[in-house]
Amino acid sequence: MSDPKPQPDVAALLEMLRQRVRQEVNPTRFHEVGLVQRISDAVADLVQVPVVESDIATLLQVLRTQSDQLSAQVRFHDVGTVQRIGDGVATLSGLPNACTDELVTFPTGVQGMILNLDHELIDVILLGPDEGIQGGDLVTASGERLRVPVGHKLLGRVVNPLGEPLDGLGPIDAADFHYLERDAPGIIERAPVNEPLHTGLKIVDALVPIGRGQRELIIGDRQTGKTALAVDAIINQRDSDVLCVYVAIGQKKSSTLAVIETLRAHGALAYTIVVVSSPDDPPALRYLAPYAGCTMAEFLVYEGRDVLIVYDDLTKHADTYRELSLLLRRPPGREAYPGDVFYLHARLLERSCKLNEEAGGGSLTALPIIETQRGNISAYIPTNLISITDGQIVLDTELFNRGFKPAVNVGQSVSRVGGAAQTAAMRAVARHLRLELAQFEEVARFARFGTEIDEATQQQIRRGERLRAVLKQPPYRPLTLADQTVVLLAAVEGFLDDVPAEKVPAFEQGLLTHLHDEHPGLYHQINRSGELPEEAREELLAMLAEYHAIWREGEKR
Repeated sequence: MSDPKPQPDVAALLEMLRQRVRQEVNPTRFHEVGLVQRISDAVADLVQVPVVESDIATLLQVLRTQSDQLSAQVRFHDVGTVQRIGDGVATLSGLPNACTDELVTFPTGVQGMILNLDHELIDVILLGPDEGIQGGDLVTASGERLRVPVGHKLLGRVVNPLGEPLDGLGPIDAADFHYLERDAPGIIERAPVNEPLHTGLKIVDALVPIGRGQRELIIGDRQTGKTALAVDAIINQRDSDVLCVYVAIGQKKSSTLAVIETLRAHGALAYTIVVVSSPDDPPALRYLAPYAGCTMAEFLVYEGRDVLIVYDDLTKHADTYRELSLLLRRPPGREAYPGDVFYLHARLLERSCKLNEEAGGGSLTALPIIETQRGNISAYIPTNLISITDGQIVLDTELFNRGFKPAVNVGQSVSRVGGAAQTAAMRAVARHLRLELAQFEEVARFARFGTEIDEATQQQIRRGERLRAVLKQPPYRPLTLADQTVVLLAAVEGFLDDVPAEKVPAFEQGLLTHLHDEHPGLYHQINRSGELPEEAREELLAMLAEYHAIWREGEKR
């Protein structure tokens, strides 16, 4: 039997083909657009099949024929030249047809977004690192605006503001790509806010309730529990139909990682999109982060879903915009912020609303977070956001240091919308709660000076101390509507008056255990209906009296 014919070396044949192509094909037509690509395709196909020497002549003949059939093509590209580069901002010349928010591509592959248009120069913010870019480089216009991936497959993922995954779980399977900047829904598309969004926090749901489609500002100094309050609200949506988006803007990576792990530990990450822009990211990503999160949330809203979005925090967002604006030579105004910083947040938060049935019936509820300096809520950015939003939850450093957590300042906190969306059960038990707390604060001031007070006032102070104690709540332990209703009813009806303030948490825990074990039907009825009819109220009062007697017997022993 004869030996099989040896196969020629493919690499050597390919090199031979390249040389013959350059010799045989008309050199004046070799560089025409499209021919090089066709030759490359032919060479790529050649690698996939056995090659024999006789095939080369045939292939060359085909290439000659295709070369003669090609017509000359001319393509125009808008290009500009880098004049200055640094600090995440580039200044370009050229690009006569450029428009605001258009994407341009640098030689390194990094993209930038046009933010300033001058007569002769264009300012661009870089969406990636500026290493390798230098003056004189050519920049190509794309004619496209920035778009980010959207879809249900983003739930449970951690992404950057461009929609690129940061969690190592592979590429994003996007349903579509939407523009970053979108117009807010018009007044015709909107509906009144009339459905509650429970945070699971007694002091919030009772005194500053939030409705679906509302914008409620969370404001306070550093380290007063602002993020914990927002995370509690996300965790409490576990058994509801509300989807969530958490946007970290310039937060330390360790803090953001702690939030992600908390959400994962409580089973909340599965229905949450986390958008992360860290301090070491280019300033453009920190600037675009809230708009990217809002666009991802809006896709779900227009499918008829209720969505909660947390912006943590808009102080750093405003600082990033100030940094970019000063680098872009825009004139500074109050506190060195540019004049359009109000519009920066207004156009973002106006996208949060409740849609009517014709528009899908979804809602986008926003919880923007803002940081103050020494409780100064009259600073520029806080006053801007207070005027944009539908109310604010003010966290007080003094209350926080005294151990009242969540440290909500009831006197300064307000909800301008959520009262209309508060459930009937919560409204029934919390109707006079704010007034009683305000009266307690008033008389407690006199008591601190040693003023002689009568028995009725002493009783009012005791009741106020128990109310304050019952409104405390550890982080990441939200309560259901029924649990909150029962605990607050016990406080306002006086069942805690003889319970020492330091034992209120233990009494509350025992009461809830008794409710779940002995009266599960009543518990589920309140959760399901959100109402507290007279019969249910009487049954609850009887249950409270029953447990109060059990507790007193236990204390006597």
